[in-house]
Amino acid sequence: MPNRTDSEKISDYELSESRSSGFCRVAEGDGRNGLLLSSPKRESRMSNRTRLVAIILAALPLTAAAEDLPPSRTSALPVPPGQIDKAVKALDGIIAGIKERSGVPGIAVAVVHDGETVYAKGFGLRGEGDAPVTAETVFQIASVSKSIAATVVAHQVSEGVVSWDSRMQDLLPWFRLSDPAITAQLTVGDLFSHRSGLPDHAGDDLEDLGFGREIILERLAQLPLAPFRTSYAYTNFGLTAAAEGVAQASGMAWSDLVSQSLLEPLGMTTASARFDDFMARDNRAVPQALQPSGSFAPLFQRDPDAQSPAGGMSASVEDMAKWMKMVLAEGGDLIDADALMPAISPQAFSGRPHVADERPGFYGYGFNTGVSSSGRVMLGHSGAFIMGTATAFTLIPSLDLGIVTLTNASPVGVPESINASFADIAQTGAIERDWFSGYNPLFMSFYEPLGHTAGMPFPEAAAPAPALETLTGTYANAYFGTVEIRETAGRLTLYAGPENMAFPLEHWDGSTFVFDIETENAAISSRSTATFTDGDGEAEMLEIELFSVDGVPGRFERM
Repeated sequence: MPNRTDSEKISDYELSESRSSGFCRVAEGDGRNGLLLSSPKRESRMSNRTRLVAIILAALPLTAAAEDLPPSRTSALPVPPGQIDKAVKALDGIIAGIKERSGVPGIAVAVVHDGETVYAKGFGLRGEGDAPVTAETVFQIASVSKSIAATVVAHQVSEGVVSWDSRMQDLLPWFRLSDPAITAQLTVGDLFSHRSGLPDHAGDDLEDLGFGREIILERLAQLPLAPFRTSYAYTNFGLTAAAEGVAQASGMAWSDLVSQSLLEPLGMTTASARFDDFMARDNRAVPQALQPSGSFAPLFQRDPDAQSPAGGMSASVEDMAKWMKMVLAEGGDLIDADALMPAISPQAFSGRPHVADERPGFYGYGFNTGVSSSGRVMLGHSGAFIMGTATAFTLIPSLDLGIVTLTNASPVGVPESINASFADIAQTGAIERDWFSGYNPLFMSFYEPLGHTAGMPFPEAAAPAPALETLTGTYANAYFGTVEIRETAGRLTLYAGPENMAFPLEHWDGSTFVFDIETENAAISSRSTATFTDGDGEAEMLEIELFSVDGVPGRFERM
């Protein structure tokens, strides 16, 4: 065997934590797992070579933190005294700079450290005249709601009401997926980790048309499924179904469960899972939508009650700080650590690397989980409504540190950039890159109009349309329900959804018409085709491009 250096010898071994005794021993790798926990019996058989490595390790200059922690919890970059204070002091400038570059009207930020709120400020305007944003301003927090919902479920796990492995069939018997075998196995955890097989954002299109929670959840059974537990697709209504099942087991409505199990014990007095409560707040942020000009304006008000567990919470940064402190305290006095830990641990593979040096992404139960460039575990989540909300929080448990940023504007990368810049200084002492220039282009894809005719001029030599009376009538689709085509004054209008949302049709070419659509999931200037298929004297089928199922245009049969 060739001679090797001491460092090369050490690479064959790991420090491992003994769960029974609480101290570290050297354990020899077995060549497969790379690590075996040491035990008294195994230690008695340690070779002289292994003992030598133990002596070498004992002589290495380790920091106090490294001496106390196993390798899996040790960062390569220690944080010296005062560095986190430096990051907090830098926040005013970070926020001001990103606010100016982005044009976002209102921002609120809070930081917690060592169980205390060390920063809580508002910047800009909340959207009503000259009213300023403060730390008490209530924002819609969009998908950050998922992480809060996960802690509500963890509380119910602590109480013995449910478990993360509770079957949906037992909690919500009427809820099903298209495959009965998967329905029988489906758990709360499967839906909270987006590994059920449901398509990406399943059900969001029905919400856009005005359907309520129960109907949306029922119609998820019409959707095709990807491989169960081995695929990942982000689904608001999958998670909502799981939360609804937990609420049923708890014997109360979801919004009441959130209040009783979490908000009231933590003193989160401005927070709510009800849209009406948000609208009743005097000090609330008004959503500002991004326009094609690049400016923001209060064009829409998003009502997310249908997906409340996944995106319907509202809160101030002061209240979010209380919640972050609880999570960093591993549940504190409210939630058992063992019940919370699965939520903040990797459960699904959410981001596959595209190059060899790219870090993968993982998802827990309602939390994004990962490792920073400094080697520290980071937890977090972003939230966004295209209609005018962008939010994000970041937790670094090893530093007992958390930051939350809430804005009243369409997502352009502001919360993520502020949080990343702060986390950089806290971990390494300096901002490692221009985060806004990195995040902003990623979010711009949200504003690309949908539909293959979007932005195109109408054909100059279009084939004539069929007789309009042959096109009118009612058409049905198992997922989208019924739509109606009516003629008024020589023009057709498509009516869809429970409240007959109207979409005026314009003739495009032959039996194809188009209509403009502008919803949470269809950016400004999106345009859908509506194509009729001839039957015996009247159209027998209608295909609608942007009423699609897993990317396939929806087909509606005449009733």
